[in-house]
Amino acid sequence: MAEFKILLVDDEKDFLKIMGERIKSWGYEVIEASTGAEGMEAFRAKRPDVVILDYMMPGMDGITTLKEIRKLDKKVAVIMFTAHPEAKAMEGARKLNVGAFIPKLSAYTDTQNLLRAAIQMIEKKSGRKGSRQ
Repeated sequence: MAEFKILLVDDEKDFLKIMGERIKSWGYEVIEASTGAEGMEAFRAKRPDVVILDYMMPGMDGITTLKEIRKLDKKVAVIMFTAHPEAKAMEGARKLNVGAFIPKLSAYTDTQNLLRAAIQMIEKKSGRKGSRQ
């Protein structure tokens, strides 16, 4: 069975590196992108099982990126990081079928635990196994 692929899109290079390494340590294949446009290229080329998007990015933000992803795939699981949870923005994202919102406090502890739980929930729903732990 193919490895469970996760596309991680975040403009903060340090956060991207730390979270990418952490997700890899959980046993998943990680595709990293630092802009919405790079994320779209990677999405088209790799067809990930899960997309993790930063809500606020310069240029093509998370919502715009998500709208483009939904044009290609209405069902791919999406998790969104947000440092500034706004009810209006979160409602708009929910309409685009976001599976989970993770507060982007830091690349450590709570954010990692919440992210891992969200990925595992999506993995169970898909019936595929990617995590080796």
